[in-house]
Amino acid sequence: MARILLPAIFCLTLLGLAAAQETVVFESGKDGAANYRIPAIVALRSGKLLAFAEARRKDAGDFGDVDIVLRTSTDKGRTWSKVVAVAENGSLQAGNSAPVVDEFDPKYPKGRIFLFYNTGDRTEADVRRGKGTREVWYKTSIDEGRTWSDAVNITAQVKRTEWRAFANTPGHAIQLRTGKYRGRIFVPINYSKGEPKNDATDYMAAGFYSDDHGKTFHISDDIGIAGSNEATAAEIGNGEILLNARNQKGDHKYRITARSIDGGATWQDGKIDENLPDPVCQGTLLTISNKIVAFANNADQNARNDLTLRISYDDGKTWRKSFLVEGSKDPKSRDVTAYSDIVLIDRKTIGILYEKDDYKKIVFKTIKWR
Repeated sequence: MARILLPAIFCLTLLGLAAAQETVVFESGKDGAANYRIPAIVALRSGKLLAFAEARRKDAGDFGDVDIVLRTSTDKGRTWSKVVAVAENGSLQAGNSAPVVDEFDPKYPKGRIFLFYNTGDRTEADVRRGKGTREVWYKTSIDEGRTWSDAVNITAQVKRTEWRAFANTPGHAIQLRTGKYRGRIFVPINYSKGEPKNDATDYMAAGFYSDDHGKTFHISDDIGIAGSNEATAAEIGNGEILLNARNQKGDHKYRITARSIDGGATWQDGKIDENLPDPVCQGTLLTISNKIVAFANNADQNARNDLTLRISYDDGKTWRKSFLVEGSKDPKSRDVTAYSDIVLIDRKTIGILYEKDDYKKIVFKTIKWR
């Protein structure tokens, strides 16, 4: 398959991005980790940014001695605090951080940060075979991430007993701000069920949610497309939810999308979205304002390359603007960019935290999208 040709708007945008400041937030071999993966980022009311990542202590593998670490910025990402560990699992795995800020709990008028994450005692391949388990936890902070509560295990509420592999969205979770389900915290997930299948159709995307600020949780329906995997979500018009998932089958190198009109409890319009090419990797959604949604992923169907930010003005039905964040013109390039997460800095600026240079570092860059 030939490389995707970049539309003319990329060329215009690339000129504008050439001078954008890029700051290294996590770098392999530094601060006690062999490698850093799986970025996630949220912004607080104060403007403070919280950037999370998996600190893979001994090597770059998904499974092993993995902790969730945090750095913060008070100057829109130009400088960052020291790296601190916020979630651990001894010498085993703690990962898949999914942070979200609860801004509707009357007990915490300044906001309460939730950090959802997973732990595991075997590799994902083993867990898919029914050996080992994955659990689901959260911690909270009421002082902008300086200190964190004890971990709360919610596995029994959000994971069915027949599920094997389980992972939160790589990236931020969401809280609905409008409509009937205002205040609902929603976390996209994926799980596997039954024996592993070579075409990855034992995987399915779904979610879980809370309407009482983390006291209780409920499991959403799955989106009904076998092979849907790592998922991300955003609130769209009328308090509805747009979900966007990785197609682990790889039979179509595009994203999978679905919509919910009941706050993520059930899904409709599940489909392969041929507006969003993808090499079988992660992507991230972000609500900007009414009907305006941002999406970022690697837009090269052959490799993890050409990290692209797109803007939709109609709840993700079409994508009017595209910005090339970073990419390589070398057809032999692999893993130039990979996982990412996006955050709203102000009305005209989006911040993107992303992996680059074959997973050697996680960097932060801001983009003027309007």
